[in-house]
Amino acid sequence: GGGGGGGSGGGSVGGDFSDLREIKKQLLSVAERSRERGLQHSGKWAAELAFALEPLPLSELPPPPALTEEDARDLDAYTLAKSYFDLKEYDRAAYFLRGCKSQKAYFLYMYSRYLSGEKKKDDETVDSLGPLEKGQVKNEALRELRVELSKKHKARELDGFGLYLYGVVLRKLDLVKEAIDVFVEAAHVLPLHWGAWLELCNLITDKEMLKFLSLPDTWMKEFFLAHIYTELQLIEEALQKYQSLIDAGFSKSTYIISQIAVAYHNIRDIDKALSIFNELRKQDPYRIENMDTFSNLLYVRSMKPELSYLAHNLCEIDKYRVETCCVIGNYYSLRSQHEKAALYFQRALKLNPRYLGAWTLMGHEYMEMKNTSAAIQAYRHAIEVNKRDYRAWYGLGQTYEILKMPFYCLYYYRRAHQLRPNDSRMLVALGECYEKLNQLVEAKKCYWRAYAVGDVEKMALVKLAKLHEQLNESEQAAQCYIKYIQDIYSCGEVVEHLEVSTAFRYLAQYYFKCKLWDEASACAQKCCAFNDTREEGKALLRQILQLRNQGETSSTDVAAPFFLPASLSANNTPTRRVSPLNLSSVTP
Repeated sequence: GGGGGGGSGGGSVGGDFSDLREIKKQLLSVAERSRERGLQHSGKWAAELAFALEPLPLSELPPPPALTEEDARDLDAYTLAKSYFDLKEYDRAAYFLRGCKSQKAYFLYMYSRYLSGEKKKDDETVDSLGPLEKGQVKNEALRELRVELSKKHKARELDGFGLYLYGVVLRKLDLVKEAIDVFVEAAHVLPLHWGAWLELCNLITDKEMLKFLSLPDTWMKEFFLAHIYTELQLIEEALQKYQSLIDAGFSKSTYIISQIAVAYHNIRDIDKALSIFNELRKQDPYRIENMDTFSNLLYVRSMKPELSYLAHNLCEIDKYRVETCCVIGNYYSLRSQHEKAALYFQRALKLNPRYLGAWTLMGHEYMEMKNTSAAIQAYRHAIEVNKRDYRAWYGLGQTYEILKMPFYCLYYYRRAHQLRPNDSRMLVALGECYEKLNQLVEAKKCYWRAYAVGDVEKMALVKLAKLHEQLNESEQAAQCYIKYIQDIYSCGEVVEHLEVSTAFRYLAQYYFKCKLWDEASACAQKCCAFNDTREEGKALLRQILQLRNQGETSSTDVAAPFFLPASLSANNTPTRRVSPLNLSSVTP
């Protein structure tokens, strides 16, 4: 049975979470029913969630599901077949279940046939690997299963689990629209089965599709919405949902904690994500799911010792898990051992050809090894598995950039940008493309947007300034360089930025042209702090000195368009590389 529920009030959770004991009962009973049918992942999900709630006293434990006459008739065959099923002898299990009429036994019969086909397909795939001939091998059982299940469906003889399996078969046959309808029906009939919701998450590609689904009003819908918001990069909404689920009583759920960590990873809030993952590992030290995401974060931060520790740790727990292979791949990649890294990503794909992350990461390694054709193939596979993988679109853009094909580039970067509208890296890449194609107005727009949404790599302003320089728009160029310098100094850590010296050099010359000697000499002195502009800086200082001595006073008649702001004075500027930028106190 499913708990109905009230609509969602201001930021609260929809569905009814007032009776957590009832929810716990439902979870325990669906975990048991999923396991009886061999649906391990859904069973595990329900069990993990139930574990996060208070234990129930004996009197309140859910009773075992009632048996029907049909169940009793099929019990022997079911018990035997289930033991074969658990040992992965699917054909053998199906053989002993022929002709069973009860819902549970019929499901296991169909599911065994489905898994038998999947296993043969995967074995076939592994034998034929090079992992790049993936698409050719088909699960032979699917067509027959579809015919039989659709008859049952028309006769309304499928229960929630049966509908779920029918949906999976349709999805595997690429009948996406039909599959979505069937999964929605499955969610209505059996809202507690997480598998059906998860399938919907993978099939719904944008917010519009989500609007048109009529979903059952149950507390499970909240978990589904939070999950799909994360998938669709609607991170604000997802985090709100997860927070309200925590407030509703699921604060101990490792599933929710890991989802929140993934959400922060998706918006590149790396520190938040890392601290949540570390917390998660304290609570669930042998967990392997999501550790590939954790390793991506360690990789981005170049945290070699931590990544090495994680790789060794997972290797001890289970070295034949896709996530483990990915972590090890990342570890080798960080050590610039790209052949070895590619090897581990390939191993991950042998273990699970549908494992999305590995295709993309393998593409990156081939890029590093300058093997563009292999990289393109790998990225294309990633996109076949998941059209929403922006990293694969972005990777394809990069490969075509190397191949000097800017029109292709533009197409792929655009797709990446559509999937991540607020990611500055996509915008900068788009801008560079437009620049190569000489569409400078478009390029300017992209760089400006990249700066506006928060530029990760702090390069957009420099690129914009250089465009203005090209177009002889010196005032705008100077403005961009000033913003850029403010940006670099305000982030507290002066990164070894190549372009800081460029900015000072330009500004020194700009102020010099405007005859603003104080500003010019201040910037020229800055130039002296960098190897590549030292000589020019000195030369400019000498010129300024000469002109001053010739009595050209600091001309106040040329109105300075703007000055470097005083906020960059000594007190708030770290002095790692560049001495503080305080223009009021500079004497040439």
